[in-house]
Amino acid sequence: MTNDITIFHNPRCSKSRAALELLRENGCEPHIVEYLQDPPSVQELERILNLLGMEPRELMRRKEEEYRLEKLDDSGLTRKQLIKALHDHPRLIERPIVLANGKAALGRPPESVLEIL
Repeated sequence: MTNDITIFHNPRCSKSRAALELLRENGCEPHIVEYLQDPPSVQELERILNLLGMEPRELMRRKEEEYRLEKLDDSGLTRKQLIKALHDHPRLIERPIVLANGKAALGRPPESVLEIL
């Protein structure tokens, strides 16, 4: 199994902690990116969305205050604008996200990250 695994992690999130624990239980020690302190670039977010087969709003935590304050429910916003909002406001990013073997998985439920190992 490859060790080239990255988890975009929030240590305060129970789902994120559970996904990290599952990875470790399966012999993986991922590169941990605490994305609230080190948000992914716009280009990395684009890549992640493409790997997940998702649109930006599907990766957004819509109940976060930033979603309302930035008026991100505006249907006129472009994909590029939404991705920039994810970068500028990383609390909006659904977590955890795991990258491995040229694939990505959203850890909701945490067990889904095992599918890409």
